[in-house]
Amino acid sequence: MIIADQKPVAEIKGFIEGKKKVLIAGCGTCVTVCLAGGETEVKNVASALRIAFKNDGKDVEILEDTVERQCDDEFVEPLLARVKNEGFDAVVTLACGVGCNFLSTRIGPVQVFPGVNTSFLGSNEAQGDYLELCAGCGECILHLTGGICPMARCSKQIMNGPCGGTSDGKCEISQDIDCGWYLIVKRMQELDILGQYDEIQAARDWSKGTHGGPRRLTKETAAMAAEDDAAKES
Repeated sequence: MIIADQKPVAEIKGFIEGKKKVLIAGCGTCVTVCLAGGETEVKNVASALRIAFKNDGKDVEILEDTVERQCDDEFVEPLLARVKNEGFDAVVTLACGVGCNFLSTRIGPVQVFPGVNTSFLGSNEAQGDYLELCAGCGECILHLTGGICPMARCSKQIMNGPCGGTSDGKCEISQDIDCGWYLIVKRMQELDILGQYDEIQAARDWSKGTHGGPRRLTKETAAMAAEDDAAKES
């Protein structure tokens, strides 16, 4: 899932200084799970902002809303309609950066401000503990590395084995960080596939990453099905 961390209330307050009516918008998926932008966090941020503006002697109306997903037209349409119909000056979204982008391109002349910092793609290791496991690099090689990603787990993103700084399974930059390649080798040994490590691999195609502009993936069958449904409705 996408992991995010809430921005300080003071920073969010600075975004909306001068606004009179602001909607705090949450998202019911990833940021809810990582305790950054769900319904509870929306209530907390809205309450903190009301108190902060009241202490400043300013009359700012802060309202709340949370939708299932902010990255899907189906779920954001009611939110967009509310913003338009109720005359909001601004929206603070507690969704990830995708949600903030998505709303911004659909909401018209109302500015959308980010209420969280989007951090990484990761797992829920324990309550309140999240670990980056995927770098979203565009060319997954987990079949070569025992299911552990060197792009995400190696601090240097080395693709051909550990550097000389690893010690006792830890990365040289911190004893709190596992060496990604130590984990990979250990896992390949467990699977009895360590011999694959000696196989020569082709040079990585970095163009599939974030080096050629925003990436886009279109599922043609899904697009065709949507067109068929639209044709039937008309």
